[in-house]
Amino acid sequence: MSLRVGIGYDIHRLVSGRRLILGGVLIPYEKGLLGHSDGDVLVHAVIDAILGACALGDIGQRFPDTAEWTRDMNSLNMLQSIVEALPVGTRVVNIDANCICERPRLAPHRDEIVTTLAGALRVDPGVVSVKFRTHEGLGEIGRGEAIAAQAVVLMRRPDETAAGG
Repeated sequence: MSLRVGIGYDIHRLVSGRRLILGGVLIPYEKGLLGHSDGDVLVHAVIDAILGACALGDIGQRFPDTAEWTRDMNSLNMLQSIVEALPVGTRVVNIDANCICERPRLAPHRDEIVTTLAGALRVDPGVVSVKFRTHEGLGEIGRGEAIAAQAVVLMRRPDETAAGG
């Protein structure tokens, strides 16, 4: 078995008239994330981290924002399809993610977000870490105009050299 690390990042603008979904959880707020899909930056960062660890491209290749079939797509469905498409024997060892925004306060939603992500990833919630940070009033995130997320994943994959003989 080999271990592989991947990193993911995403940022979306906050706008009126959209629901705010983070980590697959609907967060009560007066704005939501603008995006071709549901705009869930946390799930998008996790997807890119997994794809990166497995050298399988990125979210834009898998779910292009030019495709009508991806419009308003549920990001948890995207994540589940990525997990289902992983090579046999490949699994998430752990995920560490940051969600960066000034508002709303996300800590009250941590347990639900961790449980939701773990379910989509088919892992124990104990291997999913989600943290929340502000941007100290700096830039578009600090002004409350955007939310960003970062994720790092450790994946265990079958040893490619052993499979080849």
